[in-house]
Amino acid sequence: MKRYHEAGSTADGPFSLVVTPESAGWGFSGLRVLELDGTETFSTGDAETLVLPLSGSCSVSADGKAFELAGRTGVFDAVTDFAYLPRDSAATITGNGRFALPSAKTSKRLPARYGPAEGVPTELRGAGNCSRQVNNYCLPHTFEADQLLVCEVLTPGGNWSSYPPHKHDEARDSESELEEIYYFEVADGGKGYQRVYGTPERPIEVLAEVRSGDVVLIPHGWHGPSMAAPGYDLYYLNVMAGPGPERAWLICDDPAHAWVRQTWETQDVDSRLPFGGAR
Repeated sequence: MKRYHEAGSTADGPFSLVVTPESAGWGFSGLRVLELDGTETFSTGDAETLVLPLSGSCSVSADGKAFELAGRTGVFDAVTDFAYLPRDSAATITGNGRFALPSAKTSKRLPARYGPAEGVPTELRGAGNCSRQVNNYCLPHTFEADQLLVCEVLTPGGNWSSYPPHKHDEARDSESELEEIYYFEVADGGKGYQRVYGTPERPIEVLAEVRSGDVVLIPHGWHGPSMAAPGYDLYYLNVMAGPGPERAWLICDDPAHAWVRQTWETQDVDSRLPFGGAR
C-alpha cells in the first residue's frame, strides 16, 4: 500500500486531495481538501467531518444550521474557526479558498456545531531546534467528537517536529490505536521531509520529501521527525481516528530517542514562535 502521495495525485473533481479509509487500506481516518470558488454540496456519509479553512472564508449549512467561518489568509497567519458536521449530513459550502475536511467513521451522530478560533488551545511544544506550535482543534480536551482527532503543527524553518519519534498503534494503558494522516504545506514553495519506520514485527519504511499538498499515511509504526528545511517553515495537519471505544491520544516515544525531551529543560523556545496574528 502506497504511503506517500504527491499533491494532486488523489484529486477528484473540486477536491485536490481525497483520502478515504478504503483508499488508505484502514478503517477510520479520512481527509479531503476542497478547492472552492462558489458553492459545493457534499455528503458526510458515515463519517463525522470538520470544515477547517486552510485559506479563505466560507459559509457552511447542514442539518438546518448555518455557520459563517471567518477563516484565515493562510495556515501560517492565524488559528481559524471551523465547523463540525455529523455523519449522514448533506452539507453546502459557499465561499472562496481552500478547505480541509478531516473525517472519521463513526456510528454515533452528534449535533452540528461551530468552533470559534478563540476557543482553539495553542501550545508551544519542545525547545531549541525542536520548537514547534500546535493548534489543538479537535482533541478530547478541546472539542467534543466521537472518534475524530485533529490538530495542526507549525515548525519554523530548520527545526524538527514530531520528535522524538513516537507511535500510537497498540491498545494499552499508555497508548492508543490510531491511524494518522499528515497533510503538508510548506512556505515559499519550499520542501521538508517526513520519516516513518516500523518494528521487526510490523515493518514500514517512509522517508519522503514533502511539498505543499503532499500527504503521508501512517497506519502504524514510529513517526518522526518532520523536518523543516532551513528557510522554509513547515505546516502539517494531523487527522487521527481508531477503533478504541475511548477517544484518546496516547503516544509512546521510541525508547532510543526519548531522552531528547530532557534536553528541552535547559533550552529556550524558538523566538520565531508563535506564528500568526490577526485574521
